[in-house]
Amino acid sequence: MDVSLLSMMGIFAGSVLAGVLGSLVGLGGGVLIVPLLTLAFGLPIQYAIGASIVAVIATSSGAAAAYVRDHLSNVRIGMFLEIATTVGAVSGAFVAGLLAPQLLFIIFGVILLISVAPIIFKLGEELPQGVHNDQLATNLHLASSYPDQHLGQTVSYQVTRTGYGFVMMYVAGLISGLLGIGSGTFKVLALDTIMRLPMKVSTTTSNFMIGVTAAASAGIYFFRGDILPLIAAPVALGVLVGAFLGARLLTHLSNKTLRLIFIPVMALIALQMIFRGVGISL
Repeated sequence: MDVSLLSMMGIFAGSVLAGVLGSLVGLGGGVLIVPLLTLAFGLPIQYAIGASIVAVIATSSGAAAAYVRDHLSNVRIGMFLEIATTVGAVSGAFVAGLLAPQLLFIIFGVILLISVAPIIFKLGEELPQGVHNDQLATNLHLASSYPDQHLGQTVSYQVTRTGYGFVMMYVAGLISGLLGIGSGTFKVLALDTIMRLPMKVSTTTSNFMIGVTAAASAGIYFFRGDILPLIAAPVALGVLVGAFLGARLLTHLSNKTLRLIFIPVMALIALQMIFRGVGISL
């Protein structure tokens, strides 16, 4: 498949924007890459999805390295919850052929839209209040702290409802395996809404986790021929640049601002899932 130099430059520019957004809200760049490649450049959906997998890995690699260095990501929580996500993804892959994907897209799209409500109610919250470690969080030493440049102080935080968060991560992996989509949205929801981590920690830890999930499936897409170098290369480079820019930007934003960015992105993903379930392509 031939791709012109002008198209590659346009894909690179769009991927930079996707990388910035993906690194800020912890979803990976795929949420913008697929519409960008299919609508703006008219590429077949399978190549767009293949490039999206590359985008997620690039976002995670670029942003996660900076976030871990700056002590924003909670690596201990990420590695613990990745167990549930991986098991869920394997489970989803096994039962994918037994269920109607159209119905699942609609169900999960509606669930996402409903999930927007508690985040809207917390828009004014800069940091979670009254959160205390549960027994599992204490045993696993999940509580930590991060330097908040916006507040000009080091913020200590604790972790609650760890077991429920683990179950939610299994569901996130299950959705990813069933529908072949990124599950960063559900990861952030579990970390922010259920486990009550600060929004910056939720998005940065999600960024750390999504690369592991995506890397596991990238080989399948590559051997199937769905990853084209002339498309994947500008996507990877653009998203990587955007991820670094987003990582620098995030440290100067408030948790409230991150929620304001996250809510419309989550609503967009939910509507995409519902439309895809009823057979409307976006």
